[in-house]
Amino acid sequence: MLEQDRGVVEEWLSEFKALPESQVSNYAATVHQKKKLVPALYKVIQDSGNELLEPMCHQLFELYRSSEVKLKRFTLQFLPELVWVYLRVTASRDRQSNGCIEALLLGIYNLEIVDKDGNNKLLSFTIPSLSKPSIYHEPSSLGSMALTEGALCQHDLIRVVYSDMHPQRETFTAQNR
Repeated sequence: MLEQDRGVVEEWLSEFKALPESQVSNYAATVHQKKKLVPALYKVIQDSGNELLEPMCHQLFELYRSSEVKLKRFTLQFLPELVWVYLRVTASRDRQSNGCIEALLLGIYNLEIVDKDGNNKLLSFTIPSLSKPSIYHEPSSLGSMALTEGALCQHDLIRVVYSDMHPQRETFTAQNR
């Protein structure tokens, strides 16, 4: 890692810690404009032996816990790389170097399965009807299935699916990955 990148990450780490609560929304609006920051953070994530990885993961979690949506999105842009590095390091059996990444991923997961009051979320979604046109299909091109869906829609049978409540996790295992 270049010293310039290291300096950018260290500045980012100290900058947020010193930020008063009243300035968080202004910071959220400008953090994505720092062109050198995101590539430098990716370099830290990719180097699992970097001593800045642990404070960076901690700060990303703090940003994610924030009530500012832009800060959550800033953290989420690193999620695919974090998962990839976690799985790569886990496959190499080097459990020591991915503890902070695992903690960050578990923290994000545990925050996503509960609401603001700490109660488990029950997620529901509606399966779209194939008898109605969408940007993906025309009902007439589906043939007899459209008639079956159409008959169901006439009787107001809308399929709503509820996902089961997900338990909070303290660690990743082979069963819950």
